[in-house]
Amino acid sequence: MTDASSTNPMPAGYAPEHADGRLVTLPARPEPLRLKPAETALVIVDMQNAYASPGGYLDLAGFDISGAAAATGQIARAAAAARAAGIPVIYFQNGWDAGYAEAGGPGSPNWHKSNALKTMRRQPDLQGKLLAKGGWDYALVDALAPQPGDMVIAKSRYSGFFNTGIDSFLRARGIRTLVFTGIATNVCVESSLRDAFHLEYFGVVLADATHQAGPDYIQQAALYNIETFFGWVSSVADFCGTIGQVSPSGK
Repeated sequence: MTDASSTNPMPAGYAPEHADGRLVTLPARPEPLRLKPAETALVIVDMQNAYASPGGYLDLAGFDISGAAAATGQIARAAAAARAAGIPVIYFQNGWDAGYAEAGGPGSPNWHKSNALKTMRRQPDLQGKLLAKGGWDYALVDALAPQPGDMVIAKSRYSGFFNTGIDSFLRARGIRTLVFTGIATNVCVESSLRDAFHLEYFGVVLADATHQAGPDYIQQAALYNIETFFGWVSSVADFCGTIGQVSPSGK
């Protein structure tokens, strides 16, 4: 039987160093987090034209996407480091079928609250263009194209854990720690991290690899919420430096 205290990521001061050195310490708020790269995955949330590109849904709906370009560059940096360390890279991709049946009709709260759906109702010429599978808006941005071995998970709601197979995929591979990046910090990133928390995953968000939907104080509020109640907050530099200590073989 494996001693859980030597395999589970825990706040610094609670987990002993693993004998083979695979347990590393990630600088984070509210305290450093000890984790195993071999039990860690990097999650890239909704880095699609809809959320990160001029002319995409968020831009058309009136949200400020000026921080998306910087977040894209930081995510690319984190993803390259993760792949080099043998850490799985998982993409969440949000959207619906071309007829929007997956979005839910008037009987679904999503129909009423989705800003993409509301934008299309206000501007009928956009109908069928926003977040429709197969379209430009739905597509992942070119700068973050998935690489061989990466996984792309389609989702129809804010959380990547709702009605998807991601939980089974992670558990089958012994993943315990999820490092989140993407857009929007206060919507799909936080929603996914919250659900991961309730499923007993250790969630970390790389603050400089995310961007919010709304004013800057929304970003700060989301990060405060995460580090206070649901997980940890770190940076791309600290993530890259920490996982760089361990080779893909875990030795």
